[in-house]
Amino acid sequence: MTGPVVLALLPIVLLIALGAVLRRRRFLAEAFWPQAERLAYFVLLPCLFFHGLATARLEALPVADLASTLILATVAIAALVVALRPRMRLDGPAFTSVFQGSVRFNNYVGVTLAAGLYGASGIALAAVCNAAIVPTVNILCVAVFARHGSAQLTGRGIARQLATNPLLISSLAGIASRMLGLGLPPGFEPALRTLGAAALPLGLLCIGAALEFGAARAWLRPIATASVVKFLLMPLATLLVALPMGLTGQALTVALVFQVLPTASTAYILARQLGGDAPLMAGIIAAQTVLALAAIPLVLAGLSTVVTL
Repeated sequence: MTGPVVLALLPIVLLIALGAVLRRRRFLAEAFWPQAERLAYFVLLPCLFFHGLATARLEALPVADLASTLILATVAIAALVVALRPRMRLDGPAFTSVFQGSVRFNNYVGVTLAAGLYGASGIALAAVCNAAIVPTVNILCVAVFARHGSAQLTGRGIARQLATNPLLISSLAGIASRMLGLGLPPGFEPALRTLGAAALPLGLLCIGAALEFGAARAWLRPIATASVVKFLLMPLATLLVALPMGLTGQALTVALVFQVLPTASTAYILARQLGGDAPLMAGIIAAQTVLALAAIPLVLAGLSTVVTL
């Protein structure tokens, strides 16, 4: 398993590095990157998820077991992080950043890695993972912001965050389309497939462009805390839940891949909007993106000694 994972990670590393170089060299205007990230997040990635699920053979996928495994493991780790908060000696906004760094994940890296490992079936499994984890993580993070962030959020605000999430909407729409047998109109299928294919390279370039390592050096302890939870405790909890569920094979591997992903750059946006510690969040994102390049193959290789992936 280590060999295929490393090979699947290689193009991810190269595209992230290229994005960082393009940003540092100012090859493109500074205004390009926020707009590119917006295009990828709100248009291209939803097209990929909708197409992947609308055309997938869902009856061949363990949708319920996969979703249940991810939700239960994520909630358990979130509860653990909240319980450990007094020991962290952090103020409320800083804790929200550590919490996001512990439970949020980078969609672009996950889908690219799943597609590199298993092709079309990997994309479908990745879309199921997103449909399960996106609402779970958003509810948990917004609730933590409401309690510990400097901004005041209401139940209506939490509902709005979920109802307008393009990844959640596209994933649920794709599942509904497939289950109802609606199919895709002539001409729409290749258009959606083409748009979806553009999501991954553009998203990875944006990740590289967004990396800021200056904050990482100033926040070593909270970054280490979030990273230990993300790269060690989260996949371990997922495995402990997955085994009784009977999750095996590709579904188990993709589940573990998604639970050992670095934190998404969108966590920085939420930290700014909802009263978190944005500089700390930037440091966690940058550090975890680099650490993930070693953590993902190492964690999967370690877990494969316990169970066949």
